[in-house]
Amino acid sequence: MDGLETQAPHVPASGFMGWIRRTPPLVLPMVVLSAGLVVAGAVAVKGIRTAADTITVTGASTERIRSDYADWTVVVQGSGASQQAAYQALQPDLQRTLAFLRTQGVPDSSIQLAVLESSSNDIRNRMNGALIKTEWSARQPIRISTPDVILISKVSRSIGSLVGDGVSLTIQPPAYTYTKLADKRVDMLAKATADARKRAVAIAGQAGSGIGAITKADTGTFQITVPNSTDMGRYGSYDTRTINKDITAVMGVTFRVQ
Repeated sequence: MDGLETQAPHVPASGFMGWIRRTPPLVLPMVVLSAGLVVAGAVAVKGIRTAADTITVTGASTERIRSDYADWTVVVQGSGASQQAAYQALQPDLQRTLAFLRTQGVPDSSIQLAVLESSSNDIRNRMNGALIKTEWSARQPIRISTPDVILISKVSRSIGSLVGDGVSLTIQPPAYTYTKLADKRVDMLAKATADARKRAVAIAGQAGSGIGAITKADTGTFQITVPNSTDMGRYGSYDTRTINKDITAVMGVTFRVQ
């Protein structure tokens, strides 16, 4: 046709390969990188979700224990115009108190005289501050330590009769303790952990899941209280007033959910 060259009709490419041939050179690498990031992101999210499949529960264990040691202190007091006079004034009451303890069955090996304490108090004229006199006081602590907690419980309730007879005494309450507490603590924490697992199994079972390994364990409060007490100290507590006590261990345990 008038010298014009006849060209074959252009057939557009189809499908993905055709799109690649039409894509500018810099666009294709960006698309491939974006697709890779999407895949990597999906893997990361899946990993986080799996690691977070845990449950945290609190377990507790309570047991009744009996104190096996007693520490008790009574203080004999005396006063006088001088330090020497105060010391001499308390000696008769000291001997009467020691004799009472012995007659009650407390052995000498369980009785110890602590360091003698003395102090002075100046009495002054309220108007001009002039010294009128100085009064001295002396205090002799007697400490009784024994595994016979029943004996101390009985004697501590009866020693008040000396006060009625004129003996100057300060009577402190006995402190009852449990000497095997370290071993008992380990046992109680193990029982609290077992209780936590039982609770976790019950909770996870409601969702049709199971419980796996422990991923974290935190020791909670460790309480030693009077029997049937509901007191819970923030940092734990240790009752020394009663011979029988309740010991309670608390554990916060995190389990993997299967």
